[in-house]
Amino acid sequence: MAITMVNPSGLPEIDAYRQVSIATGSKLVFIASQVAWDADGVTVGEGDLAAQVEQCYLNIGTALAEVGGSFDDVAKLTVYVVDWTPDKMPLFLEGVARAAMKLGGTPVPPGTLLGVAALDVPAHLVEVEATAIID
Repeated sequence: MAITMVNPSGLPEIDAYRQVSIATGSKLVFIASQVAWDADGVTVGEGDLAAQVEQCYLNIGTALAEVGGSFDDVAKLTVYVVDWTPDKMPLFLEGVARAAMKLGGTPVPPGTLLGVAALDVPAHLVEVEATAIID
């Protein structure tokens, strides 16, 4: 694998992600932010943050598979959540866990979660982008 995940001693261990990823692969992959659209462009889980997070992660998994990768190759995620507040974390983590079950493992690369006022489509509650390294 091109990515090794590390939680350095001296930094807190966060269940939702790892603090550091070390990339050694040769192909750098940038995946555009994914929203909760299915293959037909229909919004999945309107009004349901967990369902939308799950669909975003599944869409990233689909994009990675197309280029010969998986979540094991993701070096970093950036997540944008509409009207983020910390009390939404359980729903966010539920969506990640549901996607992980379907993807065959927990997607836990380092990441950044940002609260935003709105996304491109009012029904979208979350957007997730990924950077991956593939051997």
